[in-house]
Amino acid sequence: MKKLLHLQKNAICLIMLLSVFIYSCENEDIKSFDTDNAEKSSENIIPGQYVVVLKDQSVKTLQNYGQRLTSDRAARIKSYEELQAALRTEITHSYNLKTEQVGDVYSSAIVGFSARLDEDELGRLQQDDRVDFIEPDFMMELFDYKGFNPIVNFILLQASSSGQSTPWGISEIGGAVNAVNINRWAFVIDSGIQLNHPDLNVNTQYARSFVSGYSSATDQNGHGTHVAGTIAAINNSIGVVGVAAGATVVPVRVFGPTGGSANSVIIAGIDYTAQVAVANDVANMSFGGPASVATDNAVRNLASKGVYCAIAAGNEAQNANNVSPARVTGTRLYTVSAYDINGSFANFSNFGNPPIVISAPGVNINSTWIGSGYRAISGTSMATPHVAGILLANNGTLRWSGTVSNDPDGTADRKARR
Repeated sequence: MKKLLHLQKNAICLIMLLSVFIYSCENEDIKSFDTDNAEKSSENIIPGQYVVVLKDQSVKTLQNYGQRLTSDRAARIKSYEELQAALRTEITHSYNLKTEQVGDVYSSAIVGFSARLDEDELGRLQQDDRVDFIEPDFMMELFDYKGFNPIVNFILLQASSSGQSTPWGISEIGGAVNAVNINRWAFVIDSGIQLNHPDLNVNTQYARSFVSGYSSATDQNGHGTHVAGTIAAINNSIGVVGVAAGATVVPVRVFGPTGGSANSVIIAGIDYTAQVAVANDVANMSFGGPASVATDNAVRNLASKGVYCAIAAGNEAQNANNVSPARVTGTRLYTVSAYDINGSFANFSNFGNPPIVISAPGVNINSTWIGSGYRAISGTSMATPHVAGILLANNGTLRWSGTVSNDPDGTADRKARR
């Protein structure tokens, strides 16, 4: 499993020295498919579309279904489907909305719905005592990856193609652990996962897509599959190995092939996870965007249900307190920055303590990719699943050893360890 690791590290360091100019130019706008864009500009906002958050006690449907949660996953997903249908009916009738106006409905992480509203309807809902608050819906983007280093990627793919190799980040955090038989799952809220990737143990029964026009949770982007591999790639004779090797990964697809998603859709994925996941499961959220109270509340409530949440700090080299959900703090919430193979804080990573709790490897991370392949890319999106894997393997225990260098906020982030 450690085959070619020494070669990988030396090769990466050599190539980094030889290609400083290429690397620095590419990283001026490195995004790594992250959705980190902290300015909710007019270009982000979806005209006429809103997220409406309700006061829990105002929803009669929840009084009928709220006590049905059990530790049995099959019962939870059945309850979720019944609750969704009943809640949608109540919302359209109680708030005098047409069925086609209502988008996603939320029942577990938050209570509410998304809808297309004209000015009169918006004003009416703003005056309704049953409504807690309303936010404009907005787009988040999985930006084109601009930090891709083809030379480094070639070196790492050579290692993967000749049998299983251990990515440097996995070794850095303490190595892989066999997690095939654990009962805890990792929910990857992302662009989906390649459902039949030979190096992943994907649960398709609980997989869900919330992307309009795409019923399958299979990944057509690559980002989610890469994240899943760092968490749990199988310990076998091919490709790479993940932190919690062979653990079950569940795709919750909220981004399509081109990388765009409405915030309302992302909240739907978090809401689904809050209903179906059980205590001590893990949710990986390698995305972010403009500040959103609705998103922050959804993530915070997901954690309150016993789910450990690993959250990307973001890739804009700015204060993570400007980004949702990175800015959320609390029990079972872990916002993650990134560092490179030399232990230096990644030049693209967001910073700030709080909300950042821990740092993890995030530069030139080799992992699974769509097309049953592998790819080395960079970003806080790549750092975060190292932490998710540790939480999964250790049943929520996260250790650390040493600190990063060159942390721009002056407080050196701790390095995650298994």
